[in-house]
Amino acid sequence: MTDLSNLNAEQRALLERLQGEADALRAELDETNQGVLALYSELDTQAEQLRQASDLKSRFLSYMSHEFRTPLGSILSITSLLADELDGPLSPEQHKQVAFVSTATRELSDMVDDLLDLAKIEAGRITISPGWFDMLDLFSALRGMFRPIVNSTNVDLIFEEPTGLPRLYTDDKKLAQILRNFISNSLKFTTSGEVRVSASLEGNDRIRFAVSDTGIGISPELHGALFEDFSQVDSPLQKRLRGTGLGLSLCKRFAELLGGQVGLCSEPGVGSTFFVIIPLAMATEAVDET
Repeated sequence: MTDLSNLNAEQRALLERLQGEADALRAELDETNQGVLALYSELDTQAEQLRQASDLKSRFLSYMSHEFRTPLGSILSITSLLADELDGPLSPEQHKQVAFVSTATRELSDMVDDLLDLAKIEAGRITISPGWFDMLDLFSALRGMFRPIVNSTNVDLIFEEPTGLPRLYTDDKKLAQILRNFISNSLKFTTSGEVRVSASLEGNDRIRFAVSDTGIGISPELHGALFEDFSQVDSPLQKRLRGTGLGLSLCKRFAELLGGQVGLCSEPGVGSTFFVIIPLAMATEAVDET
């Protein structure tokens, strides 16, 4: 405490006023600190509630997806048996109806797979398994996968041979899933012309995979939201071809897990190019190529 005995009245009054202001400021700071602590506590509580809600959502999606898979598999097996006429011949109309059921079931199965992947990513349970592989093998597998679909359309699916490109060290299954989604989308929204798949070096240590089509194209104002969850293009084709709107969102998340990014160039009435750029070798590489 300051000794006021040697001070005149004016000095004592000034010092007392300053001490009073300091005490008031200290009390205000104490009150502010208590408010900040209460705010931190509330934020922690809300963060925990959000974490629990996110965990419950992921668990629900995972459980629901697993539960749907068994009956969907059974329906596909039954439609396959009916289409093969193992239990007797079908009329043309019956074949048509069986094909409708099979197509709808496959679409629903794809939706379930997308939801399951989303749940795994949000729960942090997606496993990345990188390894060395040739792009020729990747393109060959994709070509074979889409051959039955392309044979029944007026669209040419063209794979440019990745000649002169090095081997990749990444998760080939995740990369293939990204390209499958890109190709599938392009085929859906291209009624004539072509869908072209290519790969090229991007700098010295990255590679760019692109899927270009001559489809309906996408308005510039929609580009920003196209890779968000449940986002879909508003078009007559979209109304006819249903989906979850998760495919491109999953592509973006898978690309980020591989250390890369996705992008889009598109013009309405001209076509679209979806691309993914990833490192030639993931940062997690722990083995020698030899």
